Amino acid sequence: MNGIGSRLRKERERLGLSQRVFGEIGGVEANAQGKYESGDRAPKADYLAAVAARGVDVLFVLTGMPTPIPVDNLTQAEEKVLGSFRTLHKEDQDAIRRLTTTMADLSASYLTNNKSM
Repeated sequence: MNGIGSRLRKERERLGLSQRVFGEIGGVEANAQGKYESGDRAPKADYLAAVAARGVDVLFVLTGMPTPIPVDNLTQAEEKVLGSFRTLHKEDQDAIRRLTTTMADLSASYLTNNKSM
């Protein structure tokens, strides 16, 4: 599974929501949500607008490219982290990217598992 469906699932999991709850946000039944995620059906604009209002990165869902975060919206802590990151060698930057990706995946998994309890 790849494409829009898999990215939609990633966004749902990132937000820690079940298919049922996520579908409700988008105004569809859980089975329709499952079909969107499996690629059997394509979501409509009103669905995408509704889930976007709840924090889904629709640009990422549609294109695979995350919505850029404007640099002027960074907190001081984020600016400091980014500045430090940019001074690192490429190999160290790659290691940091792997670390933060793994941590984000684990965090999303933790949130998903705790929502189902």
